[in-house]
This record gives sequence, structure tokens and C-alpha cells, in this order.
Amino acid sequence: MRKFSLLAATLLGTTMPHTAWAGDGVPAPDGGANEKAASAAPAKKAFSTGVAKGRDLLDTAISASVIDEADLAKLSVSSVAGIMQNIPGIRSETSDTDGFSAITVRGLPLSADGSKFLQLQEDGLPVLEFGDLHFASADQFLRADLTLSQVQAIRGGSASTFASNSPGGVVNLISRTGETAGGLLQVSSGIGHDLKRIDFAYGSPLGDGWRFHVGGFYRQGEGPRAIGYDGFKGGQIKANVTKAFEGGFIRFYAKYMDDRQPNYSLFPILLTGTNDAPKVSDLPGNDIRSDAFESHYTPRYLGVDQNNNPTTFDAQNGLRGVTKSVGLEAQFDVAGWTVSNRFRFADIGGEYNESIPMITAPAPMVAGLFGGPGATLAYAGGPSAGQAISDARLLAYSIRINAKQNQLDNATNDLRASRVWTVGEGKLTTTAGVYNASQTVDMYWNFANAINDLAGGGANAPVNLTSAGGVPLTDGGTYAYGFGFGVPLAAYHTRYDVNYKVLAPYASANYQIGKLAIGGSLRWDRGSVKGRVFSSSLGGGRIGETALDINRNGTISVAETKVAILPLTQPAAVDYDYDYVSYSTGVNYRVAEPFSVFARYSRGARANAERILGAGSLDPNSGALIDPSTAYNVVKQAEVGLKFRKAGLTAYVTGFWASTGERNYQIGADASGQVVVIPINRTYSAKGIEFEGEVREGPFALTLGATWTNASITKDFTDPALEGNRPRHIPTFSFQARPEVNLDKVTFGTVLNGTTSSFAQDSNVLKQPGYVLVSPFVQFHPVDRVTLGVNAFNVFDKLAIVQIASAAIPAGGLTNAQVMNGRTVTASLRYAF
Repeated sequence: MRKFSLLAATLLGTTMPHTAWAGDGVPAPDGGANEKAASAAPAKKAFSTGVAKGRDLLDTAISASVIDEADLAKLSVSSVAGIMQNIPGIRSETSDTDGFSAITVRGLPLSADGSKFLQLQEDGLPVLEFGDLHFASADQFLRADLTLSQVQAIRGGSASTFASNSPGGVVNLISRTGETAGGLLQVSSGIGHDLKRIDFAYGSPLGDGWRFHVGGFYRQGEGPRAIGYDGFKGGQIKANVTKAFEGGFIRFYAKYMDDRQPNYSLFPILLTGTNDAPKVSDLPGNDIRSDAFESHYTPRYLGVDQNNNPTTFDAQNGLRGVTKSVGLEAQFDVAGWTVSNRFRFADIGGEYNESIPMITAPAPMVAGLFGGPGATLAYAGGPSAGQAISDARLLAYSIRINAKQNQLDNATNDLRASRVWTVGEGKLTTTAGVYNASQTVDMYWNFANAINDLAGGGANAPVNLTSAGGVPLTDGGTYAYGFGFGVPLAAYHTRYDVNYKVLAPYASANYQIGKLAIGGSLRWDRGSVKGRVFSSSLGGGRIGETALDINRNGTISVAETKVAILPLTQPAAVDYDYDYVSYSTGVNYRVAEPFSVFARYSRGARANAERILGAGSLDPNSGALIDPSTAYNVVKQAEVGLKFRKAGLTAYVTGFWASTGERNYQIGADASGQVVVIPINRTYSAKGIEFEGEVREGPFALTLGATWTNASITKDFTDPALEGNRPRHIPTFSFQARPEVNLDKVTFGTVLNGTTSSFAQDSNVLKQPGYVLVSPFVQFHPVDRVTLGVNAFNVFDKLAIVQIASAAIPAGGLTNAQVMNGRTVTASLRYAF
């Protein structure tokens, strides 16, 4: 999962904001009436994310970025994490699907998937209160389409005090709201791959202060990788109605989303060369850039549900997100105060499916390892069903994961009031507010072991194993109905039923006199966590496995003697509270009209969610945390920056320092490539420089972003040998660039994304190679209101590695990796009306 920007709203072709707060009802043009004009010169918009009240960013001590609607069409990516690859300072790892992403900011650690320190928002409120719920990252429930007006990002700064659980920053997707009459209709299709999509958006004033906007998308197809079925299927619809009146507005909005995508997870590869310069090769019949581990020959498999009853899991549901939400946003002036309120309730659920090869080896080795001497193999499905395997073809002993996201409902309310006072010769802006949230985490994890071949091309088939005595050891390829690989069978077989309540009052003050602005903000987060966890790993005599007739044929097979179950009558209690204080203070000096400097220091924190509710962290009887300090992690940050903006030139440079501590569990790999779960008790620090700039001259434009980061593990209480090492997946240097030419009938250019090497694991032995991706685009306007577009992501089919699941090159060379898509070309036709 992957990233772009810093301080101005002109990044990557975006334009500079005006001084109004975006929440105050000031028009933010929706485009549509003249698509060519909108493409050439995006309209000015306000920056409103993670701040008390909007003003010119050259007068504020924050690092912020905006990607506008006109630029989104040029990025050749559709996922939220893919868009975030184009924001300086943000590290976003993705295969361009929404979910199974890993996102961080300014060198803060990527210990696990999701976005722990960076909050994802939609229209100013969090998608999920915790962005790194295991098997439920926030971007799984968020989509980018034509209803999107812009993406705003703030790194560090006041993000710590104007949102909970967001010490590293906030990325906010802001919807169109119908200020101008017009709409867009777009159809798009993959070239060389099967994925068709239709988008629409329409908004208009209705008179007497009323306006509306509605839009969404639907898509279906196999996608850019060969999996043998429609991995992409679904869409969303969003609508809002606004009533503007003197001194304010009120807005109602709703969203329904039901969308599924394939999980482009880890894939087997051959790793040779040296740890400093590894070489990645495809296995026979496989292409890691255009294949995935999913297959239409293994669409469904048996297991047990959360009530320990036999059930069937549908792996083709992939990463499925379902959201039904309603919200209210209002702002009005009263007695000199500007009062605003945002409220949203979201009914959230879905499913997470993943299949990972745990051991990849020649068939005889797999047979001997899991079946003993003389064991035999034969296909359990697919076109070769029943055929014996007598050669040394490669097979995989795999883990299948299904996580039912029963209920991730999220209710949030943010009420604030601001007033500007005249104090002496300056202006004092004061803000006070209170944030309330309730986050439910009701999910069930199921695991199964299976054996399959590696035919590639979406045709991996299940394989049965039989002992030398003729006893079947698998059922349709399933070896065990649980994890059962180097750990107890039910080690991660868990159900969480927990609710998190957050109450956070906050306040800020900013005084501006002449060229100088000084400000500070304070927030007090109080959390209450209550619920239950069902897991045998919590001990206390909890039973975690049994024999069960899964396929209901009246007999118990060998595989059915290895079934992970939940201790339904012995739930562990969860009952604890926490609180922490966040603060931020900064100073900005406007040296001259086009130039300013700023400095800021912040302390924020991130409360931990279900990842700490395990053995060793939770007292299952009282529900209290064994060590209360694990409830949250503190993040401290300092930044100093220069901002220049004049005519067609924009340049922002920010130096930053950040530190945090973390107690967590990380899924890693040892030197042999085997997946291991690593307990973490560490502190980290990072320092670096962000650059963002833009040059415009006539029809030519160039936008640039770059980040240099020096990050390290400063203290490790579990493994002191790691102290001083660079955290995994954090490169020293990354950059983004987009040169483009905008002529009368055609706009063309290319998006460049590059990164230097990083380490595969915290041991700092194996390096993941860096890459530069070239993704050209062209937009042709044959007649007014019509745009023909072609986007080619990774046009040179570069191998861009997201992660390698090994700490060093294994002795046999076989391990797993995740990569970005190979060459992916999409054509589109857009009509503005």
C-alpha cells in the first residue's frame, strides 16, 4: 500500500486555497459545466482538515497538502492507498486495492497493516476510529470516485489535537456538494484486462438556498491480475442535500457502499543473489506482477462459524466492504461565535479473505513433510481432479484466512465553536470543542490449512494427501481446520465483541499580529473499553480444538480431528479505561507576501484497539490490561519549514523529527522465510526533510514531491540486538513528480513514483530493491464537454516490491513477496453536462 504533498494546495497540480473554512458553506466549484477548463485550471478551495479555522496556509504553522479532482484523473490509480502514494511524507504500501494496505507518515513504524498513526477521514470524520484493526483497515470501507472533490492531508501539526487517534496526521476525502449545476458521466474499461466501470455525479442549486449532489460508481471484472473470476464487483452511491442561510448552512448526507476486490497478497517467488542485492524471479508458470494466489478452482472451502457449527466460506468475496451511513453537518453564527457540528452514524461490515503460501516446496518434500514416508499426492479439484502427482512440481502448503467483520459500526460527533477577537493590534482566534465517538469491533477470525499446486494464471488447484497406508490425510485439499503451523491449532482462532467509547474535549488559541502568528491547542482523550473476547489462547482451561464432522458425511476424517473452535462458554472480559493529553504549539512568520517560515512542536497519542487484547496483555478475568501503559502510544513531533508561493512557482520545505513507543505484535518472517509472530516493545525515532513544489509556465507544468527520512529503532526491550536498526519498509528517499503539457485539445504527461531500497525486516539483513514507476496519461477533448482518456500505470512493467516475507535469502531461495501491479492500461470516456 503507497503516497504525495506539503503545505499549499497547489501540489501535484493543485491550486492554492482561499482563506475561508471549507465547512462554512463557501462554494467549492464541482466542475462539470466545462470539463476542459476544470482540467486545465482547478478551482481554488479551502483547507479545513485538522485545523481550527481556515486561513491562508502561508499564515499557518502546519504541513498540509491537497490533491484536487482534476489531478485524481491523472494518477492512474483508483484505490485510496494508491492515491496516497502521491503525498510527500506518507509511506503507503498497496497493490492498488482498498484493504490489505499499510500506511504511515514521517518514518513512524510500519509494524503491521492498516494506518495506525495516520487517520483516514471522509468529510471530516474518521472512517473507523482505529485505522489498523486487524483484517479491517480503514481504506477497506472508503472509495474514490467522481463524487470526490479533493483529498486533503495534514502531517503532524494540529492533527494531534483536532482529531483523536491521529498523532501522525489526517487524510480527508471531501465530497462535492452541488454549488454549481452540472454533472459527469464516465465509462472506463481495462485494455488487456477485464474490468469495466461506470461513474456518475450530478449536483445543482435548487433555489431558496437549497442544493444537492448525488453520485457513485459500479464496476465488475476479473481485474488486472489473472484469478479466473470477477474479483471486482460492486460500487457505492452517495448523496447530500444542503440548505444555506445567512450566517451558515445545514447539510444531510448518506452513503451506501457494497464493493468487493481481490486480495493481492503475498505470492511465492524465487529469491537469489545477495541480501544486499537480491534478485526476484518468478516460479515456473507464474508471474508475480499479473498473477495472484486466488483461483477459481478453490472458490469455497469448509470450516466452522463463530458458533462452532460447520459452514462454508466463499473466498471469492475477497476484500468486501459494506457501509450504510447517514450524517449531518451544520454551521451557524451566534453572538459572534461560529458554531459547527459534524455527526455521522455508519453501519459497517464486510469480509476479509486471504490465502498465503506458508511452505513452497517440491511435491515429494511436501508429501514427506506432512504425510510421512510413502505418502502420495493427487489433485482434489480442477481439470486434473483425481490425477496422481508423481513428479517434483512445486506445491504450496497454504493458510486460508477468513475474517467476518460482523459489526464495525462507528458513531461520531464533533461539536466546536470559534470566535475571532480584536486584541490590541492583532486578531485572537479561539476555539473550543468536544468530540464523542463509539466504535464497535465485532469480528470473527477463521483459519484453515490446505495444499495446492502453483499452476498460476488463476488456476491453482487443491491437492489431496494420502498416507502410505491409504488413509486420506486431507479433505478436498484441506489439511487442518485451524492455523496449526508451528503454533497451537487455535492460536489465532478468535472472536472479538468489544466497544470503544471516546470523549475528547479540546481547545485552541491563535494570535496573529502583523506578520507573526502564534498558536497552541490542547486535547484530553478519555476512553472506555468494554466487551468480550473468545479465544483459547487466553488460557484458563479454555478448549480450542476438537474433532467435528465438518462435511457432515457421518464420519470423522483425519483432517476433521484437527478443528479449531471457540470457548463459547468462557469469554474473557474486556473492561478498562484510559486517558491521555495531547498538545501542539507553533509559530509562523510571514517574512514577505510570497514567503513565510514556521516551527511547531506537538505531542499526541494513539489508543490501541483489539491488537492488545491477547495473552500477556489482557487479564481475562477482570478485563483489565496487565500493563496499563499498553493502552496507547505517545507520538512526539517537531517541524520547521519554509513556504514560498509566487506566480507560477510554489516551493515548500519542511524538516521534521518524530518519535514514538510501541507495544504490539508484528507478523514477520525468519531467515528461512517462515512466517512468525513477533512481540514488539520498542521506541522509534525519525528525522527527515519533505519537499513539495510546482512550476507553471504557459501550457507546461511540473509538480514535485520528495522525502528524505532517517529512521531508527532507538530501544528494543525484547531484542536489544535490533537497537539502531532502520525499521522495516522505511526507505531513505522517495519522490513523486508529474510533468504535463496542457494544450487546447489535449493534455498529456506522466506520473513518476520512486523509492530507494528499504529493509524487508527489522533485522536489517535483506534489502528490498527500490524502484521508479512511470505512469503516463493523455486526455483528449475532441469537442466541448467530452474527454477521452488513457492511463497507463507502470508502463514499463517494472517489478515494484511492496514487501518480501523473509529476513534473509532462504537456503532454498523460495519465499513470498507482495508487489504492485505490472503494466495496467485503462481507457475512459467522460461527458460533462
